[in-house]
Amino acid sequence: MKYLWQSMSAALRDRNNLEFAHTCRHQRFLKFLNKIGFIVFFLVFSLFFNLTGCGHRHIPPPLSPTTPVRELLATQHPYEINGHIYYPLPCAEGFVEEGYASWYGGEFHGRPTASGELYNMHAITAAHRTLPMNTYVKVVNLENGREVAVRIIDRGPFVKNRIIDLSYGAGKKLDMIGPGTAKVRIEALGEVHVSSGVLVGFKSHPDFRIGEFYVQIGAFLEPDNAYALRRKMTRYYKDVVVFRQPRGDQIFYRVQIFAATEYNAAKNFETRLESLGFPDAFLVSR
Repeated sequence: MKYLWQSMSAALRDRNNLEFAHTCRHQRFLKFLNKIGFIVFFLVFSLFFNLTGCGHRHIPPPLSPTTPVRELLATQHPYEINGHIYYPLPCAEGFVEEGYASWYGGEFHGRPTASGELYNMHAITAAHRTLPMNTYVKVVNLENGREVAVRIIDRGPFVKNRIIDLSYGAGKKLDMIGPGTAKVRIEALGEVHVSSGVLVGFKSHPDFRIGEFYVQIGAFLEPDNAYALRRKMTRYYKDVVVFRQPRGDQIFYRVQIFAATEYNAAKNFETRLESLGFPDAFLVSR
């Protein structure tokens, strides 16, 4: 009996030892799994974070030197003055124009210009209806041969027979302060980059003289009037369109005639329409 009890006690101890060993091995295995699981989770989480991070922080490939980059500034948006919509040119390259220049002085001195720069009547600057801001323009007084290079910082003049409004300082250099106006020839020299108020270099652009140019001959609130004018003009011109343009709570119907795909030819067409009874005709680009 004694030996039987000792055998049973030994068996129980062995069983307990086995269960203890099994439990220890099981716990070590669980710890190993936990460690492996944490590593796997960390790797998966890191991969997921990187993938989603790339989705939100998409880094485009570097631009090649030939890739065109266009920044549409506020001063490049179409704007309306006295019922006319003006479409600023995308660039100034090759721009040449003849007409009358005027000047403006003390009344506007110190006021903000369309570019945001304060007007200084003694600086050598100018206003133009459509040339990009910070375009340098050579202005030649065709009446006395004097010339000056001005920088465009403002919009104007909004008078049909004038093409540029010079600062008092620029007008003085052309000796046109007394007369007030002079016949001039203007030629764009190029646009400049401005960084922190400092001119840092000229921009390069494609040739703006090629495109689709239309001449607008009328704008109506009543569509019937616009389409009546269109029917009349289609007797003489092939491509006459009515361009529907919402303006606030109103809709304007603008009658436009295709002019040419080259700027100078389009300007000649505009002049011809003016002589045919459309004195307010003006050129637009699409």
